[in-house]
Amino acid sequence: MFKIIAGITNSTIFQNIILGVIVFNAALLGFETESSFREQYRLELGLVHYLITSLFIVELALRFLSAAPRFGSFFKDGWNVFDFVIVVASLLPTGGQFATVARLARVLRLLRLISVSKELRLIVGTMLRSIPSMGHVVALLSILLYVYAIIGNFLFAPIDPESWGSLRLSLLTLFQILTLEGWVELQQRVLPAYPFAWIFFISFIVIAVFVVINLFIAVVTNNLQSVKSEEEGENPERNIKSQLEAIRLELSRLRRD
Repeated sequence: MFKIIAGITNSTIFQNIILGVIVFNAALLGFETESSFREQYRLELGLVHYLITSLFIVELALRFLSAAPRFGSFFKDGWNVFDFVIVVASLLPTGGQFATVARLARVLRLLRLISVSKELRLIVGTMLRSIPSMGHVVALLSILLYVYAIIGNFLFAPIDPESWGSLRLSLLTLFQILTLEGWVELQQRVLPAYPFAWIFFISFIVIAVFVVINLFIAVVTNNLQSVKSEEEGENPERNIKSQLEAIRLELSRLRRD
């Protein structure tokens, strides 16, 4: 019986049905943002949300049963815990002190698209894996921002106090330059007093934007490959050992020849 349930939950048809329910729920939430639609179909919307929540409960129960006989392994998967929390939050009453939480739970059901889609899980896994690796890159960027903010404050505060009048304003201005938006106008304000101010702006853009930001991309790309290998069940160490074994066998054959 449990094998049959596992076959159902792993089938493409079952996963597509759940995906369709999630997309339908997303469209319904969009329509609910219109107050006239929400008031006109209040009863119907309540019934539909009840049915959607019931479908999610059934789906979660089937996935839990498919983990038999090791039911505890179901909660070892972070995505299963994520789905479980969202479904439980959806059961909160829509009235009273839990009304806001219940409404938020309806919106959070959209996040189930992540757990259903393998590609989205891969992207989220990459983001989570990249957070620890980005520590040194963030530290380098913070040092650059701090140094350039102090230099900008010393040089440009008398000319453009709205952008460089304090350390806080200087940091906000540099963060704006990181987006490559408005830096030309900022430069034009101080060029008449400091003709060589372009060195400050160009050097910051080259170092902070083109170099440091590309380090972020490199970290994410590297972790993307690692997560993809884990998702596909690849073991790099095992692959290297198998290649070395093949080389050894080929050398032995050449010696015999």
